[in-house]
Amino acid sequence: MNRRDAIKDLSLLPLAGGVMLPKMSAPVAEPNGAAVAAGKEIYQAIGVEPIINCRGTFTIIGGSIERPEVRNAMDAAAQVFVQYDELAFGAGKRLAELTGAEWGMVSAGCAAGMKHVTAACVTGGNPEKLIRIPNLAGFDKTEVIIPRYSRNVYDHALRNVGVTLITVDSIDELKNAISSRTAMIYLMAMQESMSGPMSLEVISKIAKEKNVPVMVDAAAEDLTVPNVHLKMGADVVIYSGGKALCGPQCAGLVLGRKDLLMSAWQASAPHHGPGRDNKVGREETMGMIAAVEAWTKRDHAGEWKRWLLWLDTISKKMATIDGVKTTVVEPKELSNRTPQLRITWDPAKLNISGEEIAELFGRTKPRIALGGGTRDGATFVSITTGQMQPGDDKVVSDRLHEVLTQKRAPQKTDMAAASSSVKGHWDMEVEFFTSTSKQSLIIEQDGNWLVGSHKGEFSVREMQGTLEGNEIKMRSTDRQLGDAITFMFSGVVKDDAMTGSIYMGEYMTAKFTAKRHTFKSKREKIMIPSGPPLAT
Repeated sequence: MNRRDAIKDLSLLPLAGGVMLPKMSAPVAEPNGAAVAAGKEIYQAIGVEPIINCRGTFTIIGGSIERPEVRNAMDAAAQVFVQYDELAFGAGKRLAELTGAEWGMVSAGCAAGMKHVTAACVTGGNPEKLIRIPNLAGFDKTEVIIPRYSRNVYDHALRNVGVTLITVDSIDELKNAISSRTAMIYLMAMQESMSGPMSLEVISKIAKEKNVPVMVDAAAEDLTVPNVHLKMGADVVIYSGGKALCGPQCAGLVLGRKDLLMSAWQASAPHHGPGRDNKVGREETMGMIAAVEAWTKRDHAGEWKRWLLWLDTISKKMATIDGVKTTVVEPKELSNRTPQLRITWDPAKLNISGEEIAELFGRTKPRIALGGGTRDGATFVSITTGQMQPGDDKVVSDRLHEVLTQKRAPQKTDMAAASSSVKGHWDMEVEFFTSTSKQSLIIEQDGNWLVGSHKGEFSVREMQGTLEGNEIKMRSTDRQLGDAITFMFSGVVKDDAMTGSIYMGEYMTAKFTAKRHTFKSKREKIMIPSGPPLAT
């Protein structure tokens, strides 16, 4: 599963392809049971219930578990003062030794690293330009070219610098887009960047002829030594510290050309300017070095075997349930590269869907984050192993067995008749945390089923929904290049008014009220002239 697919559809299975890593040999440190218990208690003390992670390295649930070497390095680094530029130079040299890259840098996450490298390409290391970002008036380099397949929610990091993004669909378009204003070309590491007509290798050859740097976002990938993206021609490649590396969650690993990384470091805290808000501490810097050192020694083959054993535990438990099937997927590509188990069944026989189980497990104890969906008449849950901890396999298998073997009555498919007609135009007010927004709905109704449009402040998008009794549910998605926000309305209808809440996923919730629109134009006949006007 590449980074973009993880955003678009969190239940998608990893794709095949990519580069295999060499076998490493070193013992894998097991987490300390007492430390895990203490970790749970510290969150529970403030009313937050911990989660068993069967989803992967998603930032919203904590990314990854830091390795003991990383925590030890961070704790030691926190006890001593150092000069940060000297630290950056020492870290750059050590990371180069470990990875084979020309230079290395630690940033405050992958996105922060992308921002700093973009600033470096725009300023060329000139602080007079740096302090003027994002106002690029008078700058020579103001544009970044991105193949359409690489547009994603993380390219906000580039936009934050003030650059204009040029999206291209072909190599010819890319060639024509390169000009004296081109600061950089950005790619997200994925299947299209590894091979095909717009691969990194093809693009980098064109870019080098024009002296244009190429940056690759490989956030969720396994680190390769020597680095596959640098070998294919990238000038800079960036990883997340809190994903496969199991390093500091709030750190990123930037590898590549020393001159670019020196300019990127200039654009990073502690230096003042647009990157000051992306501070990386001495603790994260030393923790990242420890994570990379550990990566080169980890028993990756042993980890993979252990993950498969955990999935085998769950599979054997599921095999005792009639009608339940399991499939293990072992991805070959570098991004989110861990084995995954897919458990499928006929929802009409067990009277529960994968989505319902995922929601149930995520909201009740013991809380378990897993994927769920329905396709081709079968429903499923998916279990990703990479951040599971010893013992989680038993907890997960026992809980799944308990839920899937429960006797349930068939779910009612009949819908309560709609209590009223909501067809027509509606004026809506949406109440966000600190502002209100005037929006509108146009609804068509066929019994319980609703379709229409939702007009937000900047776009109009299709809407669909249902009305059961007086309970209304609607959904629309505002899609922009690289971004998508889904609005899920839930409320009640009374007379000519609706009230309720809007669930917006990672953007949390809002409230809405809507009233039927009343057209106030007067009734009068319209006369159409039979020829051109005689006066204007």
